Amino acid sequence: MRIRELISSGRPCFSFEFFPPKDEKGFDQLRDTLASLRDLRPSFVSVTWGAGGSTRRHTTDLVTQMKKEYGIEAMAHVTCVGSSREDTRQVLQRLGEAGIENVLALRGDPPRGNIRFEPHPDGFSYANELIEFIRGEFDFCLGGACYPEKHIETPSMDLDLFNLKRKVDSGCQFLITQLFFDNQKYFDFVARIRAMGIGVPILPGIMPITNVAQIERFTNICGATIPHSLMNELRLQQDDPHAVLSLGVAYATAQCLELLQRGAPGIHFYTLNKSPATRTILKAMQTVYPPARTPAGWWV
Repeated sequence: MRIRELISSGRPCFSFEFFPPKDEKGFDQLRDTLASLRDLRPSFVSVTWGAGGSTRRHTTDLVTQMKKEYGIEAMAHVTCVGSSREDTRQVLQRLGEAGIENVLALRGDPPRGNIRFEPHPDGFSYANELIEFIRGEFDFCLGGACYPEKHIETPSMDLDLFNLKRKVDSGCQFLITQLFFDNQKYFDFVARIRAMGIGVPILPGIMPITNVAQIERFTNICGATIPHSLMNELRLQQDDPHAVLSLGVAYATAQCLELLQRGAPGIHFYTLNKSPATRTILKAMQTVYPPARTPAGWWV
């Protein structure tokens, strides 16, 4: 099923993001996570591409397995990094042949150790070019990324919004935000892009905090900010992993409830391939927004 249809169903859309593990132990953990989360009936799951396209084969295999073996709608991330047009075409053909209907089209991050993004000589420099290419040759439902606090490489929010409009004008049908911890930044961002005439659904991306050093590293990389009051409390608790987890789950639960109550179409959870925090939050959400069974037997 196409994600744009799931988001537009009138009920909150809950989704999970995973990344391809590096070894068999990681795949075992991911399988356990999928088994734990499957009964929560997510609207869809997504699988990242890997830095520099390093796990592209795992991505196509995982989304196919998730859809066929676990019965969960799946979306593959596809990036511009390290791929020629023909490389990208072949990946998209494999996804289509496997029955995958949804693609998140991204520029992507440079390979580890590289500071700057360098396009393939016969590839794409920007996400809007990739989206336009896919739209011209394939029939996927296309998503894109957006940044409530702007992309870390973009010098101004105005330029970032201009680039976002180019993506949508090229064929992007829905957006998923970078992680954030201040809901007002999401609401202000949505208001600005609606004023620009961008009307596609915007799923807020939420990452439950489970480790203080880890979330500081992530926010430094992506440019997201953590409110001072939350950061101060996390630092007070940072030597007690259970206290950090409890605070992170409570904060993310409150974030999600406010987002949904104020009109967000759903929540996209950055899981880091782990289930406990996301499971706790989503179970709380489903006491307020229970899933409903459709005539076809799907849960949404």
